[in-house]
Amino acid sequence: MSQTQNIQNFLTGFTAETTPGSAAKIADFRDHLRKDTVVYITFLPGSNFDDTVAVAKRLKNEGFTPVPHFAARSIKDERTLEDYLNRVTGEAGVDWTLCIAGAVDKPVGIFSDSTQLLDTGLFDKYGIRKIALAGHPEGSPDMSDEAIATALKWKNNFQEKTDAEMYLVTQFAFESAPLIKWDKMLQTEGNRLPIHIGIPGLATLKTLIMHAKACGIGASMKFLTKQARNVTKLMAVNTPDKLVTELADYCANDPSSGIEGVHMYPLGGLRRSAVWSYAVSDGKFTLNDKGGFNVDVDLA
Repeated sequence: MSQTQNIQNFLTGFTAETTPGSAAKIADFRDHLRKDTVVYITFLPGSNFDDTVAVAKRLKNEGFTPVPHFAARSIKDERTLEDYLNRVTGEAGVDWTLCIAGAVDKPVGIFSDSTQLLDTGLFDKYGIRKIALAGHPEGSPDMSDEAIATALKWKNNFQEKTDAEMYLVTQFAFESAPLIKWDKMLQTEGNRLPIHIGIPGLATLKTLIMHAKACGIGASMKFLTKQARNVTKLMAVNTPDKLVTELADYCANDPSSGIEGVHMYPLGGLRRSAVWSYAVSDGKFTLNDKGGFNVDVDLA
């Protein structure tokens, strides 16, 4: 199979995400995304879950698959968790969620991590058929490496107890080598959960640095700060061509790869990242001599 086809295959079926705030600025998601696209709904610290429910209902009505975030440290107790699940399943037909600890220093209630949410059994009770969990290729500012490894073993074991299909989704990164190294390490350690790799969407270097700092991105910051030494590059729109090419080659040529999907973070705006992603997955691009893509669409 050609390198171009590998790249197409790698991006086909990518998932996207939105915040309630960003969703309010989008007149119709159908103007940007194709029917049945999976769209995660980010829950930011201090947010109101009513907004999550409203966006989930809207996405469902517009023909998409909504995936609301359940952030453990922002959920008071089991009764609150059940209320949230009851609402998104009953009002928005949700059957797919993402469970994370959440970027809150002090939990608002009894939950501190995603394993505690899963252990309630409520996701099975409410018919959740898919559950995404956080993967940490660059570690986490909130957990030690040992704690992350222990939690991953627990999640693998829990997969045998739940009716839901579970998988890992990562934060966005900018270099392929650490991601590939992490994937190989997880397979060696016995991980059986598929991996969906986070890819940064189209954005200026200045915007990427801002989001990376806010999200606690680790080693990848070194990559960004090196690029930022050239001031003229700060406002130029970056595309993840090299990252996508290298990961696509790895997935196509290493049968042991655990990477099975791509999650696109629309950091510079949903429309531009979606246009680029669809163009690449549709094969409307050529490879240039610098290792980048010449994409046959208007990204302005």
